[in-house]
Amino acid sequence: TVVLNNPRRRNALSLPMLRCLRQDLLHDVKSRELRVIVIAAEGPVFCSGHDLKELSTEDDVKHHSQVFELCAEVMTLIQKLPVPVIAKVNGLATAAGCQLVASCDIAVASEKSKFATPGVNIGLFCSTPAVALGRSLPRKVALEMLFTGEPLSAQEALMHGLVSKVVPEDKLEEETMKISHKICESSKSVLALGKATFYRQITQDLDTAYKMTTQVMVDNLTLRDGQEGIEAFIQKRKPVWTH
Repeated sequence: TVVLNNPRRRNALSLPMLRCLRQDLLHDVKSRELRVIVIAAEGPVFCSGHDLKELSTEDDVKHHSQVFELCAEVMTLIQKLPVPVIAKVNGLATAAGCQLVASCDIAVASEKSKFATPGVNIGLFCSTPAVALGRSLPRKVALEMLFTGEPLSAQEALMHGLVSKVVPEDKLEEETMKISHKICESSKSVLALGKATFYRQITQDLDTAYKMTTQVMVDNLTLRDGQEGIEAFIQKRKPVWTH
């Protein structure tokens, strides 16, 4: 579990926070024991997005570029990691914080959580969050969020596909761990192949996607765990994964 832990600054994605997040996401990434990553947060705000003090005119364009480039790197890193990443959201997620939720593979939210991209209201349109939102939400829903800055409730976020599940606040940890433990029952190597393939095919046209995934299914069968799973099913026993 990686915890955003600067509630006094509403867990803003400052340069130091982004650097720490990148470092923690990559920590033990090659370890066989690492099976799933949960991103959580301290305080009533999951993440408020960028630290606006870093985006004032007191800093130069080079610094501003550094902030947005590192943020984009972290968001894309989440989908490149070989294990599933779950956002455990208990509170408000705005702008790049909403982008962070949309970039995770799975998102579990408490009923009190809200999601917004309010940059337009302060003259800084949420263009980079729009990349993740536009790939998670129906276009018209994403654009209404981006044009108005109005928040989605947890139930609205669930209805439109921004989050996977909404649960009472006192059940958030339990539900997140339930999903995590279920993931841990599967082969790490099979999940890594499946996750990478999913994100590759989702941007392709139908014929190209099927051609690519057909080959991946064949490749999956060459994995030791691919054969172990099939043999265990036929023999009506529990598989023993090598990962």
